[in-house]
Amino acid sequence: MTERLPTRHSHLELLSPARDADIGIEAVNHGADAVYIGGPAMGARDKAGNPVAEIARLAKHAHRFRARIFVAMNTILRDDELEPARRQAWQLYEAGVDALIVQDMGLLELDLPPIQLHASTQTDIRTPEKARFLQDAGLSKLVLARELTLQQIRAIAAEVQEAELEFFIHGALCVAYSGQCFISHAHTGRSANRGNCSQECRLPYTVKDGLGRIVAHDQHVLSVKDNDQSENLEALADAGIRSFKIEGRYKDMATVKNVTAHYRQLLDALLERRPEYARGSSGRCTFTFTPEPEQGFNRGGTDYFVNGRQQDIGAFDTPKHAGLSLGHVAAMTGTHFDVDTSESGATLNNGDSITWRDLQGELQGVQVNTVEVVSPNLWRVEPNLAARPGAHGTKDLKDLRKNTALHRNRDMAWERLLAKPSAERKIAVDVMLTPWQENGQLSGLELTLIDEDGFAGSARVERTLEPARDPDRAAQTLQDQLTRLGTTDYVARDVHLPAEAAWFVPVSLLNALRRDAVAALDEARTQGFERLPRAKPAEPPAIYPEDTLTYLANVYNGKAAAFYAKHGVKVVEPAYESHEKLGEVSLMITKHCVRFSLSLCPKQTKGVTGVQGTVRADPLVLQHGDETLTLRFDCKPCEMHVVGAMRPNVLRQMREQPMTFYRTRPGAQTA
Repeated sequence: MTERLPTRHSHLELLSPARDADIGIEAVNHGADAVYIGGPAMGARDKAGNPVAEIARLAKHAHRFRARIFVAMNTILRDDELEPARRQAWQLYEAGVDALIVQDMGLLELDLPPIQLHASTQTDIRTPEKARFLQDAGLSKLVLARELTLQQIRAIAAEVQEAELEFFIHGALCVAYSGQCFISHAHTGRSANRGNCSQECRLPYTVKDGLGRIVAHDQHVLSVKDNDQSENLEALADAGIRSFKIEGRYKDMATVKNVTAHYRQLLDALLERRPEYARGSSGRCTFTFTPEPEQGFNRGGTDYFVNGRQQDIGAFDTPKHAGLSLGHVAAMTGTHFDVDTSESGATLNNGDSITWRDLQGELQGVQVNTVEVVSPNLWRVEPNLAARPGAHGTKDLKDLRKNTALHRNRDMAWERLLAKPSAERKIAVDVMLTPWQENGQLSGLELTLIDEDGFAGSARVERTLEPARDPDRAAQTLQDQLTRLGTTDYVARDVHLPAEAAWFVPVSLLNALRRDAVAALDEARTQGFERLPRAKPAEPPAIYPEDTLTYLANVYNGKAAAFYAKHGVKVVEPAYESHEKLGEVSLMITKHCVRFSLSLCPKQTKGVTGVQGTVRADPLVLQHGDETLTLRFDCKPCEMHVVGAMRPNVLRQMREQPMTFYRTRPGAQTA
């Protein structure tokens, strides 16, 4: 039996992503309790920034439903970027933003507005000690590492009593611990910690052992499937998670609508079963479609490490989206091919995209130009070859032949459905009509609307109350007109009319009364909205769990170094982006283990003797083009390190750019 948690921790929040304000508004309409979005700059998705005015528009809409808006300012910052960051934080606060998601602890040393701060997943929160420290440093919400198990989450929840815990439940997975990946910067100069990851993890690599033998050829061994915690929401809530986060600030509107609606329905069912948990915002949603998360871009689903290490977490064949199973090729001609969909029952549309695997296992695809029905479940497809340079007929569609299995990764009927208004969110209200008296005389009617949050709005109309000729019809007219809330944010839940409500009242008067009561309720909700409180850091300052920080701590400015010094850290190395850590280093630290996924882990093969003797966790080598990386295995914590060096051209190009960063060597100057 799960104990009821304190009220302040009982709300379950569905947190959706938004590339822009319009997508954020639809996320709220489809059930999000909160939305996170990028600001003008300094977010970990540098191509998903938004003007402050647009964020203000989103916040105004969200606050109508008591939903919250969080802005990601979660890159590491140079010294010269701190003042612009401070100014941006104030602008966002004044625009109505509820919280900032941060990675750089230097921000905590600035004159920030009284806005709530959340610790980004980039802060790499894996232990109770670090989580407790960040809480005591003044962070109100902690986005935990995706790699944690339920047991590890419970251990953190037992240590953290004030801050709320947030966890990613859906979307793309970074294979590295967030904030612990430097491959992109080392190979391209594009820093993941500064919002510009080049996704080196999605490339194909050849894996070789210490003797140069090929273990895997051209496989995407660092690419993992997409996160899907649909089956684990209740277990996560019981472990202490209060904010359920969907990944995807680059995702399109249809995807955000679809996935938000999916998890809204799952959480609503959980809330129905478990009354000790409460909603994170106001209103209930209805949808014009049945959510299908698999319709959106995905690499297959995994619940990652939540229920312990799983072997099948890799998307090794391709990092692309193959789509849903469609059927197979029934016949081929030079200009078209026939598709048998009897296995899936699917209907094809002009503009769909069809995929298949070639003989090498690589994903191929083509867009449908036109489609016609041959017979039930048999479709004649004319492919759009104009989009494929050099293709003149179906013979140029690589390895597409009779009986080839087909998938569909773009369904035009689905996209058209979600391009339309697809959800409605309404706040329940009780409608109360009462006569009011003045000087002992009936002077008119008062309408009061009381919403599900306890806010009330009232309006009066002066009217001599005359008995109606048809009392039943008059009472029905009163009820119909007063509950006609139409395009407002409200829907009538209960209607209370006085027993003597059989007066004749013109419809125009009732409509005006209803509009005025709605306006009064809107105003009451606006005036009653409370901003999230900023947590106060503990005094004296909490001591950081370690007294030495390496480049893995991502300290890139003097304020961040001062923050850690204030909290007891004696030695601080600068961030990898400072280029003071040269030579081979761990460019990625990950819970994903290539040996385990290839069934070569010593724990898997314990007692098994091969041709070369007992299997050991010796290093492996990754090769992609002329790039070589070494995989080293730390079996005690069960982690893998991807080791390599910074490319010389990256060093050259970055040295030409003005940079400032904190240096800790004696006598060193800030450059």
